[in-house]
Amino acid sequence: MKEINAKEAYEQMQKDPNCIYLDVRSIPEYEQGHPVGSINIPLMHFQPGMGMVPNEDFVRVVETNLPKDATLIVGCKTGGRSSRACEILAQLGYSNLTNVRGGFVGAMDNAGRIVEPGWSLLNLPVASGTGDDASYEKLASKVKK
Repeated sequence: MKEINAKEAYEQMQKDPNCIYLDVRSIPEYEQGHPVGSINIPLMHFQPGMGMVPNEDFVRVVETNLPKDATLIVGCKTGGRSSRACEILAQLGYSNLTNVRGGFVGAMDNAGRIVEPGWSLLNLPVASGTGDDASYEKLASKVKK
């Protein structure tokens, strides 16, 4: 799996308009702020009182909305969930995958120091709320039941 930092992800998105930034954070995390131009398909959902639980529809929603030959930049909060999502996507036959080290917030060491600044810390373009076509609800609605 290829890895790049958030600045390199932004630069790649500027050079290649067909490249898709897949944000795999939960819906509330995405709505609070996300890279401009990204789409949201959560790997995990936040359940009050339970924390994060796997999104049982992740694979179906991805396969319904993203062609196997798509150029995907996959990001999350710090890089862990997106790395796992890349592993899952590779098993499904997606071949042009890149994980964003540091994700949206940034990767930290055990002492809480930022070791890889994320998208938001680098002051890259951020949107909040959900764009209709980018929202998980819209993308999930395309899945055949």
